[in-house]
Amino acid sequence: MKFVDEARITVEAGKGGNGCVSFRREKFIPKGGPDGGDGGDGGSVYLEASENANTLVDYRYTRRFQAENGRPGTSRNCTGAKGKDIILQVPVGTTAMDEDTGEVLGDLTAHGERLMVARGGFHGIGNTRYKSSTNQAPQQFKPGQPGESRNLKLELKVLADVGLLGMPNAGKSTFIRSVSAATPKVADYPFTTLVPNLGVVSIEEHRNFVIADIPGLIEGASEGAGLGTRFLKHLVRTHLLLHVVDMAPFDESDPAEKVMAISRELENFSPGLALRDRWLVLNKLDMVPEDERESRCQAIIDKLEWDGPVYRIAAINRDGTHKLVCDIMEYIEERRERAMEDEEFAEALLAEREQVEAEAREHMEALYERRRLEREARKAGADDDDDDHGVEVIYTRGE
Repeated sequence: MKFVDEARITVEAGKGGNGCVSFRREKFIPKGGPDGGDGGDGGSVYLEASENANTLVDYRYTRRFQAENGRPGTSRNCTGAKGKDIILQVPVGTTAMDEDTGEVLGDLTAHGERLMVARGGFHGIGNTRYKSSTNQAPQQFKPGQPGESRNLKLELKVLADVGLLGMPNAGKSTFIRSVSAATPKVADYPFTTLVPNLGVVSIEEHRNFVIADIPGLIEGASEGAGLGTRFLKHLVRTHLLLHVVDMAPFDESDPAEKVMAISRELENFSPGLALRDRWLVLNKLDMVPEDERESRCQAIIDKLEWDGPVYRIAAINRDGTHKLVCDIMEYIEERRERAMEDEEFAEALLAEREQVEAEAREHMEALYERRRLEREARKAGADDDDDDHGVEVIYTRGE
């Protein structure tokens, strides 16, 4: 299945049914009173989070959704039927935004959670409602109101406890294969991973966490290089970042310089994300001579002035991975227990996530605006190049 993490759709709720103008006409009752019924409400449009959906690919091909209109009222005070609602299934972790106003309508973070994105129009009123002692034969009625219409932007951010971060070919996919049942493609060339992958790491029964493997980042990722912004956003909702480092790069580049380059991209994308807990994972040590391993690792730690946790692993043969995932499990459980016991800590975690999401959203909006201005400038330059106005053309007759 093709992984799609963004989609733009138009949703339109149903119109409310009109009220009815009618009078009771029966045998021996030629001039009965008003009996026009109300119309039915228009159907609304909902998004519903579903564990059975993994991608927004369905909304790439069908982009317009309209709920059913309410039925008009009829005589004998019969109310029109309500229009049927539309429920659109989306993956857990989807954010819905109004593309015209930029308003975030809501996040769907749990299975079965629903979000109304377009409310159906209110029903019209029949002439029975206008009956009074001074108006015994009312002719007025109220038509149904139109339903809401929105242009939506749907964004899927994978929900994972841990996010893998690093340059292409650092061994992130090999690591997730070694610690979970996930089977992302692995090859000996950069950018093998093109879409995020999720894996569930089970330590023992009822003790597990979800890890996200995102495609490798390159310098300039925060400005969209290598689709970097499309991938960085998937780290927003993680609790912990693992910075995977290739200790034996094929181009013999300095691993510490690559770590600093990715750190700068994080800072540019979201300062709050750059401050999130991050562990250094020195990978591919099986490709480094045994007598040089410790010195190379220490040189990187010293150059980075790293004061956080550091793990030395060889993911391909699972060397050092068990201790790493056990420590991650303890870290996650400790945070969960503290959040349940300490309300201030839980609020601080929520505020930090909201801040990071707001920073990421602002960064993306600014990037889109810069690109729009650049496109307009290029278009204006092309128009100027093709403009022949003011050029005098002289025709001469050949001798």
